[in-house]
Amino acid sequence: MADTNTPFLTDVKTLRERARQHLETGAVTGTYKGDANKTIDILQSVLATELVCVLRYTMHAVTATGISSEGVKNEFAQHAKEEQEHAMWVAERINQLGGRPNFDPEGLATRSASQYGEGSDLTGMIRENLIAERIAVDHYRELIRFFGDDDPATRIMIERILVVEEEHASDMLDLQEAHT
Repeated sequence: MADTNTPFLTDVKTLRERARQHLETGAVTGTYKGDANKTIDILQSVLATELVCVLRYTMHAVTATGISSEGVKNEFAQHAKEEQEHAMWVAERINQLGGRPNFDPEGLATRSASQYGEGSDLTGMIRENLIAERIAVDHYRELIRFFGDDDPATRIMIERILVVEEEHASDMLDLQEAHT
């Protein structure tokens, strides 16, 4: 049983005093247990991964052809939109941690965990997107374990992204089965 004489939370006076210190660090307060610079570096890779996915899905949404391509094109377009949303979340988190999001197209592919596979036909496009989603799923699961309790805000953001990436992988598997 907890000792009721010892407060669970820091007293308000101490919280207020700590909040007035080191204002230049923004959201990174003294209670942040992570390494902000390392987290920013990691998130730059996540940002690049999401941007490469936006570009790949957009290319596929525009160029997919064939008698049964319309539904697939719509799925690609929806995924591109969701990947763009993820990129914005990640960029905003980098900014919160005091970094500057790297949107420079130079080196984008080398910073990304996934690849920009075009695919030569509809089934090839679906396959490339399934591969990319599987890479993202494994990468983000590793990052969730890495951040753990040291950076819950970043971990929760990656968890939110992971849920969608798993849905994307499932969608691509369904499309692959329907078009082979």
